[in-house]
Amino acid sequence: MPKDPNHQRPLRCPEPGINLVHQKTCSGKASGACDCQPSFQGQAWSKIHQRNLRRTLRTLEEARLWRQETLEALADPTALAPGQAFFDLAAQNWLEAAKAGTVRTRSGTPFKPAALRSYEDSIRRFLAPRLGRTRLADITRSDIQDVIDWMVAEGYAPSTVRNAVLPLRSILRRALDREEIDANPTERLDLPIDRRKKDRVAPPEEVDALLHVLPEHLRLIWALAVYTGLRRGELQALGWRSVDLVRGTIEVERSWDRVAGFIEPKSRAGFRRVPLPGALRPMLIKQRLRQGAGEAGLVLGEGQLPFDPSNAIRRAKRIWAKEGLGHLGYHECRHTYASLMIAAGVNAKTLSIYMGHSSIVMTMDRYGHLFPGNERDSAEKLDAFLAQDREPFGSKAGSGEQTEGSVPGVGQLLPIPGGSDS
Repeated sequence: MPKDPNHQRPLRCPEPGINLVHQKTCSGKASGACDCQPSFQGQAWSKIHQRNLRRTLRTLEEARLWRQETLEALADPTALAPGQAFFDLAAQNWLEAAKAGTVRTRSGTPFKPAALRSYEDSIRRFLAPRLGRTRLADITRSDIQDVIDWMVAEGYAPSTVRNAVLPLRSILRRALDREEIDANPTERLDLPIDRRKKDRVAPPEEVDALLHVLPEHLRLIWALAVYTGLRRGELQALGWRSVDLVRGTIEVERSWDRVAGFIEPKSRAGFRRVPLPGALRPMLIKQRLRQGAGEAGLVLGEGQLPFDPSNAIRRAKRIWAKEGLGHLGYHECRHTYASLMIAAGVNAKTLSIYMGHSSIVMTMDRYGHLFPGNERDSAEKLDAFLAQDREPFGSKAGSGEQTEGSVPGVGQLLPIPGGSDS
């Protein structure tokens, strides 16, 4: 009886990309050699599917041919069905394109590094674990709502839940624009509402008190934040060549990111000119003389090294707590600035420009109807408002007299042009 040619067949195929599929009756696992008639399984890695595509065929030649044709087809993106990429791969590709500047915001500007870090964190923590192995075209509104409901049940803050949906919206919006999916399932989602107290606005008297107890270097940070409305990164990146003490303006041309360094402002509207109240002028002159820095130096830093906002807020909070005062965060300073400008009579369009808002709608939604004004007018109005007589923070209600331990008003604390700078 002739020897079975398959008896000494190896358990594995020596050719890459092709596996042997043995019959259940094969005793190869025990003996170390195949004694069945195996089939041949071709494998081809698909990046778009993020897995190996497999096909089991009768002969080695058929498996080789299938593998070769499949690899050639996978190399041609047009041969693949739109939307067949799994979400984790689509998200990875989107992030790489956004970091390269290929994918941009709806306004056509590149995504800011901080925004992309936030998106990447949301994808890693919330989206990929629950949607990662779902094909883009198969993601439904119910799938996304399940993620939202899960986050709510886990106790995540409404703002965290909403932020988690943002990268998903951007990824699916791009897929829709590229006709990879037929509809964007992120519409009409049931998102939680944040009913917590919003960023507060500090009344002028409280601003006086908060500034009064700070040392000079911290006082200038908060005075600039409150009386110019600059964002935290814009304060960090503010250079002396952007400050015009003669014309009384500040040119906002850049911001600061803790990882990327100097970057452009948040949006096109971020490039702007804001009025510099005369109340800040003597403080800036004193800072310039103290630093002895050239035009390339930073107003609130040392040379080209910006101040540390986290360290600054910690130190300020300790001082305010010791004095029995509340605290004022950087973003709350912007709200306070808007409130002061409204009270000074600045109109909505002008305030929208000063705040760096992308549209007047955002300003109106947040701050309501305002009154007419212009740049020079606005600075004069704000100076007049800050200098006017009012009950100092900490005085007895209705007494009109300053009590022991109270602080001077802004008009006393920060000299107004025309007064004494000494």
